[in-house]
Amino acid sequence: MSKTRRDMIVLGLAAALLPSGALADRERDSDQARRAVERGEALALSDILDRVRSDLGGEVVGMSFERKRDRWIYEFKVIDPAGQLWEVYVDAATAAILKREGH
Repeated sequence: MSKTRRDMIVLGLAAALLPSGALADRERDSDQARRAVERGEALALSDILDRVRSDLGGEVVGMSFERKRDRWIYEFKVIDPAGQLWEVYVDAATAAILKREGH
């Protein structure tokens, strides 16, 4: 697959992942993440990405931050080199990859 075609697919998928309330959701996620980092409950997004980027398996096209089962989770939307979309769940306190789901 050519780089241009892959870039077009990534942009299309990224746009599809952003519903109408996405900006408000991103601001809420950002505020929650900032507060969790300040309380020492989570690592900053930049630290998480430094630790797991090579293990994500592709380009990050989206991200959310939420509380699941009493811990903070970064959920990354990742497009792999073959163009497949993955959700990768990362423990925000430890940077451990918890789960991958392909779509």
